[in-house]
Amino acid sequence: MSLSRRQLLWLAAIGSAAWPIAGQAATRGAAAPGGSLPLPPDPVSLLGTTSDPETMTLEAFADTLIPGRKRYAADAAIAGVGSGAGAVQAGALDLMRFGPVGIAPLLPGLAAAIDAEAAGYALAHKHLPDPTLPPFVALPYDDRKVLATQLLENSRGDLQLVWFALAGLVFLAYHTAGYLPTADAVRHGHPGLAAIGFPKPDADDLWRFPVFSYRRELARLHPHTTARGNPR
Repeated sequence: MSLSRRQLLWLAAIGSAAWPIAGQAATRGAAAPGGSLPLPPDPVSLLGTTSDPETMTLEAFADTLIPGRKRYAADAAIAGVGSGAGAVQAGALDLMRFGPVGIAPLLPGLAAAIDAEAAGYALAHKHLPDPTLPPFVALPYDDRKVLATQLLENSRGDLQLVWFALAGLVFLAYHTAGYLPTADAVRHGHPGLAAIGFPKPDADDLWRFPVFSYRRELARLHPHTTARGNPR
């Protein structure tokens, strides 16, 4: 896996924007509508799951940060410690693979790096993980959480920025549904936007607030403003 300096700085900016809200969601525990990429076939029939190892590892990483409920009984990627919809259901993988984000080509390397760290962690702690699962997915949730904390807090230099940014994308997916039109995401019950109480738009996909926060209108509407709120 290689990152250009521009990619690295861009990822760091994502992480910086998202990390302040991380603690709020990590303690919380509806599939996101639309925007989903088709899953590649499972090459080794991992416990009957429907995901490839890369997807499972990235989903497990996302679920460690914002836990959710399992999607089906044999769901190995989601640990199932949350009672509601978590980062995976909120589309964390959709945002990671969203074209404008621009990191999709890096995801195989990131997943492999997470699994390499997990294999070393399991060896150091004398764990015997399920060999049919990616190493990070095979860890119990408490161990996933410890390892994720180590990656985010104990890594140094550019590598820490990479983990910081990947975590930031998880929280951005949950809190903004950035891979979907916001109006569509709200109307279809995106779990993250629902959790923070994001209001529904009007019928024309605009948000209007008839009750002013200062109990008075602070400025008159400019006469050149269009019906959709844009300057003419």
